[in-house]
Amino acid sequence: MPSLLPFFAGPHVADIALGALLLEGVVLLEYHRRTGSGVRPADLAMGLVPGACLLLALRFALAGAGGAVLSFFLSAAFLTHLADTRRRWRANNDQKRPVHPRGAASPRSWV
Repeated sequence: MPSLLPFFAGPHVADIALGALLLEGVVLLEYHRRTGSGVRPADLAMGLVPGACLLLALRFALAGAGGAVLSFFLSAAFLTHLADTRRRWRANNDQKRPVHPRGAASPRSWV
């Protein structure tokens, strides 16, 4: 029985994970295109890109790439993650909250 250890120690395991990530993105985009519901393309991209960058860093690390390539993909993952977090934070804070009418002591007295 052949050992799977060389496969998991090599860059091909990251290739499979990247393929699965790509397939997930295509399926979710197609679902959104057909139904108009589900994850919006911009939200999907902001969620998948950092993961793809981390998987690319893993792939190149397992392939023995230099530090510049690893630094590039790790930095890209970090920056896209920060951009996604900032976007979500702003969207959460931009949601309208009810404003107390003048003279109302509590939300219960609004009705």
